[in-house]
Amino acid sequence: MEQATVTAVASAQTPKRAAQRAQSRAHIQAHLQRGERRREETDRKILQATLQIVASQGIGAVTIEEVARRSGVAKTTIYRRYRNTDDMLHRLRTMQWPESILDTADLEPNRGNLRRMLESITSQFDEEIGLKAVGVVLSASNGYFEQIVAQVIQPVKQHVSDFFIRGQQAGVFRSGLDLGFIFATIIGSMMANHALTEETSASWAVKMTDLLWTMIAA
Repeated sequence: MEQATVTAVASAQTPKRAAQRAQSRAHIQAHLQRGERRREETDRKILQATLQIVASQGIGAVTIEEVARRSGVAKTTIYRRYRNTDDMLHRLRTMQWPESILDTADLEPNRGNLRRMLESITSQFDEEIGLKAVGVVLSASNGYFEQIVAQVIQPVKQHVSDFFIRGQQAGVFRSGLDLGFIFATIIGSMMANHALTEETSASWAVKMTDLLWTMIAA
């Protein structure tokens, strides 16, 4: 009788222990994911600050002290990641970026969705590398930021081209459009708007849509 009672208690505890272990694993996984997100956010702050320095003062002005001041990331945190300024520049230049969040596959080619796409482009670039940094990255003649161009800018360019190609196939947009020039025009206008005006990304997208539509509509 006593043995049966012990067995029954043990059997009852087994599912409970399994649930506790599963809950513990879930907590650990969530903690690791939060840590990874914090690290990615810190790396992004460091990169954006670095690009801001390059844009305003040149690459020779980049120091860990100045990056810490501009990014708000503690010097001790930066030094835990990088041995020195050269190591920081090298690793940031070659860091892996997440896939583009801009996806135009579900956007029917029309005027309203053109505006939405332009807003999304602005938001994505601003969140990932900063609008001011886009010009720095694209104008670097020595391929220094080639990885960022390949992983951040080129995918957006491809999504934009796909949107216009579908519009051409549907008869919404004119055939023979120079899609490379259109993308360059969008990027140039976006950067000029950020640097020279106080327009919001939403109001810029409306004006840019009005301008583009007269040139691309079939």
